[in-house]
Amino acid sequence: MSILTIILNILLPPLAVFLKHGLGKNFLINLILTMIFWLPGVIHAFIVNE
Repeated sequence: MSILTIILNILLPPLAVFLKHGLGKNFLINLILTMIFWLPGVIHAFIVNE
């Protein structure tokens, strides 16, 4: 995992997931988690972009 991916996972989790996987199930799940509360979105982004 690159430094840029780690920074995006922390600051903008949906963008990091979108850049790695495109529009799809993972992006929508991450977007919803980030909108509910930021931390679950960050955790999901790290798991998906591993």
